[in-house]
Amino acid sequence: MRNWKWMFTAALLVSVSAAAQQPTESQPSTQPDAAAAPQAAPAAPASQPLAPESQTGQSTAPAPTPSLLPPPTTMDQVVDRSIEREHALMKALSRLTPVVETYLQNLSADPQLGSVPSGDHYFLGRMDMGESVDRKDYLKGEDRGMETRLMGGFHKFFKVQYQPLGFSWMIYADRTDFDRAHYQFHYIRREFLGDVRCMVFDVTPQKGAGRGRFQGRMWVEDQDYNIVRLNGTYTAAPRNSYFFHMDSWRLNLIPGYWVPAYIYSEEGDFSAGAKKNKIAFKAQTRIWGYDLKKNNKDDELTQIRVDSVTDESPAAQDASPLQAERQWQQQAEDNVLERLTRAGLLAPEGDVDRVLQTVVNNLLVTNNIDLPRPVRTRVLLTAPLETFSVGNTIVISRGLIDVLPDEASLAAVLSHELGHIVLGHNLGSKFAFNDRMLFSDDSTYANFGFRHIPEEETAADKKAVELLNNSPYAQKLDNVGLFLKELQARAPHLNALLTTRLGNPLTSNGTLTRLSALATRGPALDNNKLDQVAALPLGGRVKVNPWNDRAEMVKTTPVAITSARDKMPFEVTPFYPRLARYGAQTVPSAPATAAANSNPSN
Repeated sequence: MRNWKWMFTAALLVSVSAAAQQPTESQPSTQPDAAAAPQAAPAAPASQPLAPESQTGQSTAPAPTPSLLPPPTTMDQVVDRSIEREHALMKALSRLTPVVETYLQNLSADPQLGSVPSGDHYFLGRMDMGESVDRKDYLKGEDRGMETRLMGGFHKFFKVQYQPLGFSWMIYADRTDFDRAHYQFHYIRREFLGDVRCMVFDVTPQKGAGRGRFQGRMWVEDQDYNIVRLNGTYTAAPRNSYFFHMDSWRLNLIPGYWVPAYIYSEEGDFSAGAKKNKIAFKAQTRIWGYDLKKNNKDDELTQIRVDSVTDESPAAQDASPLQAERQWQQQAEDNVLERLTRAGLLAPEGDVDRVLQTVVNNLLVTNNIDLPRPVRTRVLLTAPLETFSVGNTIVISRGLIDVLPDEASLAAVLSHELGHIVLGHNLGSKFAFNDRMLFSDDSTYANFGFRHIPEEETAADKKAVELLNNSPYAQKLDNVGLFLKELQARAPHLNALLTTRLGNPLTSNGTLTRLSALATRGPALDNNKLDQVAALPLGGRVKVNPWNDRAEMVKTTPVAITSARDKMPFEVTPFYPRLARYGAQTVPSAPATAAANSNPSN
């Protein structure tokens, strides 16, 4: 009996994969018999017009280009068009294998702060978007007790189908049977999501449609009639299983299609009188790397080549031993950056790099440091908080940039890696051999590593404090102290977020290990002081384009904090992107949004 209870608990805790558990025996066939299929319920009154054009009949052929079709005239036709577009999206993405990251925080109740993280889990890998679902993990051998062993037992004893990373079903309403034979659609209202006007429908499974069917709400944009948002869960869950709720968002990153980008999941009820939570968590899933480039140059054979000019200056001669060493390090550095970019883990050079570069230059100039090679900065696209340096390039993760409260804290984090560079703690020279780049993307972490020995870490910390004291950030180090205090306080419950893959960790066994000399600066942490913001939630600084992996700084209007629960340091929060059409400039449209949402019959 104890084993069965243990297996049930295990099933509830497996990342957010239960949302993707699809029973193999109870699922009806993809093409049900016409006699057995339930009659489709009307989506909305046929008399409800959309446009003056005539009604268009339902087509069983593959969906043509949306712009070539006449606009729908009824809500029934909108539903039919959205079903066609959903299947067209599945076909268009079927050969892609984007990167999928899930970060989950288990929750417990706190009388002052509400629900707070009590533990966390992290998953990263590639997802096959085709019918033959496959999975490739970047984090091999980690969190095995939760992911492989328990899910393996779950699969063996309960005979369920496990989809990659637990989210292949959560990016679509239904991967196999999204049609009127399996679902009813009820029109609710029109509503703006950002700059995009949508029609909102409630979606419920038909009677007898089978297990694992989507139940919730969908938003359909009113131009090509693509689904842009899904909110709900799956039903009915098999015995001893559990389907999580999800809020799934898509972005218009290519003409005619809205591709899955974000999924937020949440379970648990901490209100008075609520039943005891068997499971309580918040989770963010991010998808990117749809269009990973292999850095192939289309014009490589058309470049102009000039051979007639001979340079006889000293710079054109053989490199000296020191110059050769530096060029070798540069080659290794370039190889690593290129390989991480190809693996979908490093953002291409862009706007965020320029922000980071400005901070690094402030440290260099005010300390009169002149290095033989320039210092570069790049953004790692993953959530765990980490930095590392390879050659003269400082790499900092998106998650760490997100949670830093101000520029001084960013300078402190960068100064540690800059200290390694100034002190000559160069790593990665072995990667100048190009054969070391010949590995699969999912084994990147097994082949790369840029950790320093403890003595070098101590020296880099000491140098970082020196650089900061001589910099424009010297008068703002109290803020850095607050950030480090908050990090120390939360560290015991955020092991996955603080586990580094390539560089040295900021904490070890729940104790701060980096820049500890600055942790004593500034006032004590006080949650009751609303003007004291020591760290931000995840997702507050950097936005990543899921199609081309480009990162940019988020520009948001400051929001007043009214209670200690609004601070949410290092915590997971829901997604709410401002939707815009491909190629359109996002402009404020609050009046239009308010007008549309205030009138359900609009």
